[in-house]
Amino acid sequence: QVQLVESGGGLVQAGGSLRLSCAASGRLFSSYAMGWFRQAPGKEREFVAVINWSGGSTYYTDSVKGRFTISRDNAKNTVYLQMNSLKPEDTAVYYCAADRNPYSGASYTNTKKYDYWGQGTQVTVSS
Repeated sequence: QVQLVESGGGLVQAGGSLRLSCAASGRLFSSYAMGWFRQAPGKEREFVAVINWSGGSTYYTDSVKGRFTISRDNAKNTVYLQMNSLKPEDTAVYYCAADRNPYSGASYTNTKKYDYWGQGTQVTVSS
């Protein structure tokens, strides 16, 4: 089994930065695609970023391109989300997720594609 634990959330002012971490335990972590999603109050959980097993391919939702960077360190079983130039609309609970089969099934933007989820970490950006 795989367990994911997010950390690094907090309260920052607009324009500030945070680095989120997702520590994983369990087998075959390095073969999984890893994603970040977020959920704001009253809204559906939405895709933020995804990275493939090697770290060589990344994709982002349009609203965070140029500001957020996803990366992974397979030796540490950890995935990161560096968030710069934060905006109040980035306020949400951020979740990491693992996909065992990245080249089959639904799109990587679909929450249903992912097999394992963390419990989330709160990010609040004040204006």
